[in-house]
Amino acid sequence: MWTACAAAQEPLTPLMPGARDQCPVCGMLVSKYPNWVAAVRYRDGHAHFFDGAKDMFKYLQALPKYAPGHRATDIRDIQVTEFYGLARIDARKAFYVIGSDVLGPMGHEFVPLESRADAEEFMHDHRGKRILSFDQVVPAIVAEVDGGRVK
Repeated sequence: MWTACAAAQEPLTPLMPGARDQCPVCGMLVSKYPNWVAAVRYRDGHAHFFDGAKDMFKYLQALPKYAPGHRATDIRDIQVTEFYGLARIDARKAFYVIGSDVLGPMGHEFVPLESRADAEEFMHDHRGKRILSFDQVVPAIVAEVDGGRVK
């Protein structure tokens, strides 16, 4: 599903939202929540920013709805903000904890961690329910997290 997004082999250049950048999914001003920023950059250089990984996944799973005229094959990179270090990391390589006691700007969230060990530590410390890789995040799981019904 996401292999079409696996684009450039260049080093990740962190993207920073401007003061007026709004999440295309929920409409929130993204720069207000720097610890949760996620981004999708296209090959032509433009980017869309999100107030968390959950809205980023919603966007990617319904690209025609949120970004008419854009194609997954045109995506250069996908970034999330890592929970502990607050650094921008490659979303496709991150581990996501769901069902924890940590809430993002839009409530229940996919909490991005850089390593499996960090995800396991976070899950233990914050009562998380599951650890997922990027490719394991399917629409049904996004709906589960969005509704706060993670088992």
